[in-house]
Amino acid sequence: MKNYFDLSGQVAIVTGCSTGLGVQMAEALANQGAKIVAVARRQNLIDEVAAKITEKYGVEAVGISCDITDTDKVESMVSQVMDKFGRIDILINNAGTGAVAPAEDITDEQFANEINIDLFGSFKVARAVAKAAMIPAKYGRIINIASMYGLVGNKIAPCAPYHAAKGGVVNMTRALAAEWGDKGITVNAICPGYFYTPLTVDTLNSEFFQNYAKTMIPMARYGNEGELDTAAIFFSSQLSSYVNGVIMPVDGGYTVL
Repeated sequence: MKNYFDLSGQVAIVTGCSTGLGVQMAEALANQGAKIVAVARRQNLIDEVAAKITEKYGVEAVGISCDITDTDKVESMVSQVMDKFGRIDILINNAGTGAVAPAEDITDEQFANEINIDLFGSFKVARAVAKAAMIPAKYGRIINIASMYGLVGNKIAPCAPYHAAKGGVVNMTRALAAEWGDKGITVNAICPGYFYTPLTVDTLNSEFFQNYAKTMIPMARYGNEGELDTAAIFFSSQLSSYVNGVIMPVDGGYTVL
């Protein structure tokens, strides 16, 4: 019997893997047998994540501190992974930030920071992983975490830099899929809707936002923990080999309206 989603023996890097959705997706891949490299800036948090994953799923997991906006640190992180494991099969580009303010009040620094982390940082990690590991191996699965806000605007939480950066991630995904497709690498994007994370819980729990969600989300609720997992596993599968350049919203239907 074929297990379509078996990731045993594969090595997955997950950025932004100190809290929230990054940790959930790392656990989902570990559950399918993948070895996990948890990447974020705070070493103490990723060490905790790695220890938890090893204990819970019985797979090797390590934490490597890295600022994805620093090219030298990104390349060093990738070199450390290659030295330890000799391969990188899966990359989930999840690290990101979000400035919320009216567009007319957004500073140059806020806009530049958003692009530098969400878009340029994701590119830097993808570039380093592809060059060092995936192109030589003629195999790879890159999954960029964009946002439904990379597909549409919104009228409740003004964040033009975030929309711009995530929209960039969406089309960068298509560009890399086109460029690396004949090298055995697939590049796809997940566009999450509203999910609870440490950064969003207060906003999402407000009465105003909950009323908005019931109106604007066809499923009339936020995403629950674990509801991104299957998308991440699907794109990571060896057998999803002809799925390339796909932009998948996981948003309860928000973007159909």
